[in-house]
This record gives sequence, C-alpha cells and structure tokens, in this order.
Amino acid sequence: MNKIRKGDEVIVLAGKDKGRRGVVLARVDDEHVLVEGVNRVKKHVRPNPVKGETGGIVERAMPIHISNVALFNPVSQSADRVGIKVLEDGRKARFFKSNGELVDA
Repeated sequence: MNKIRKGDEVIVLAGKDKGRRGVVLARVDDEHVLVEGVNRVKKHVRPNPVKGETGGIVERAMPIHISNVALFNPVSQSADRVGIKVLEDGRKARFFKSNGELVDA
C-alpha cells in the first residue's frame, strides 16, 4: 500500500521548493511523484509542424523523489509521517503517526 497517493496534499521537505505545499498530480513510478507547482523547470521545445506545436521555452513540472515530500496534516497544520494499520474489518488504512487520525476517513 502506498503511503502517498494521487490527490494527497503534501509539503516538500528538501530541495529548492522546501516548505511549499501542493497536491500530488500523479505517481511517475514507485519512488517519484509529480506535485502541483513544485519542481518547475524551463524546457526548450523544438517546433513540430506535423503535431501543430510551436517551439519556445515552456515551463513544466518534473518529478520529485517521494522521500522529499510528507503528507500534510490538516489538524496540526504541518507535515506528518504516515503509517498503515489493519482495521477491524480487515481493510488497510493510512494514519498520521503524530495523532493517530485516519487519513482516508
């Protein structure tokens, strides 16, 4: 079970965007995520008339390593670690380590 999923609000812990909050747009692979407004780079794009693309410099989001982000806890208004526990009915659920609240309520 993944501790950070698409749609989660996260805080960046390390790097040039340290302290920024954003929503996870996608999981690139097991160790990288795309976060909205974080790790933006300028990319030089060559024009492609077949596809109708114009050339120039475009800004796009690049993946960030999952160890550099932490889930945002709305109760404490800070970054928090996440654990996984099995509920009474056998389902797995994520919870915040600081206060034990369930993430997927």
